[in-house]
Amino acid sequence: MRPARKFDILGIGENATDHVHQLACFPAPGHKAEILHTQILLGGQVATAMIACRQWGLRPHYVGCVGDDPAAELHRRAFRRERIPFHLAVSPNVQSHLSLVFVDQQSGERTIAWHRDPRLRITPSFIQKDWVTSARLLYIDGHDPAATRRAAAWARSAKIPVVADIDRWTPHLAPVLKLVDYPVVSRDFPSAATGESDLLKALPLLKRKFGNHAVCATLGIDGALAWDGRRFWYSPSYKVRVVDTTGAGDLFHAGFSFGLLQGWELQRILDFACAAAGLNCEALGARGGIATLQKIERLQRKGQRNRAAFP
Repeated sequence: MRPARKFDILGIGENATDHVHQLACFPAPGHKAEILHTQILLGGQVATAMIACRQWGLRPHYVGCVGDDPAAELHRRAFRRERIPFHLAVSPNVQSHLSLVFVDQQSGERTIAWHRDPRLRITPSFIQKDWVTSARLLYIDGHDPAATRRAAAWARSAKIPVVADIDRWTPHLAPVLKLVDYPVVSRDFPSAATGESDLLKALPLLKRKFGNHAVCATLGIDGALAWDGRRFWYSPSYKVRVVDTTGAGDLFHAGFSFGLLQGWELQRILDFACAAAGLNCEALGARGGIATLQKIERLQRKGQRNRAAFP
């Protein structure tokens, strides 16, 4: 009999301080644009996913890194406010991860300029085995692969599933990916990792290369596509009133992890994650549109889909 876990999900990875600027339109090179609205909001893919999971009733635990600046205290306050246990590695004399987010008021599309000091990192020695084995699921990103590899190895030994949010391929990620059950990656990642430009061929190659349980690619307005070794699963995105697309991917990953913990089939997981991602676009900031479970389920029942990119 498997022992009871203290937490539902352990997230190891990024947090960020987002300076969000809403523009009337993006300026052409050499031109100017008026800032209509600006504010400082918190983000970062793993930190945001843990906030969403907490608001959906799960018991998350977060591990990340910060500098020794005022932004670090903003993150601590956010986790305390949500009653999320956390451990932050602190890099002295370093600025925490900073992002400048420019949002086009007309389309809601965002452009991000970011800075992450190379001294901001989670070392393998910082990760404790008990943090991993106390959770039902491990959620990681593509930063600090040495640390996440150690955590994923402990999770694999304890038969704890591992979900990974990875945007960009680098060879350093290969040892980590071999320990990941569910890589949920960007549209371009499968091609970069396999050399195959056709996504319908690249996803099966990615799964075969790293031996994952299932692989999934997030496709923005085109929804999400997954391959489990037997068949493809596809979910078109939902039509919503787009204010800011920042954090849509973070909420998709949170929804994917939530569905796994509920024991849902892959199609239901993708539909829920797409609905959660879409609703998050209805407000400014990475966490501005985190919807309740009831609102997500209502969109699934009554909402309209965007045109399917795959039959």
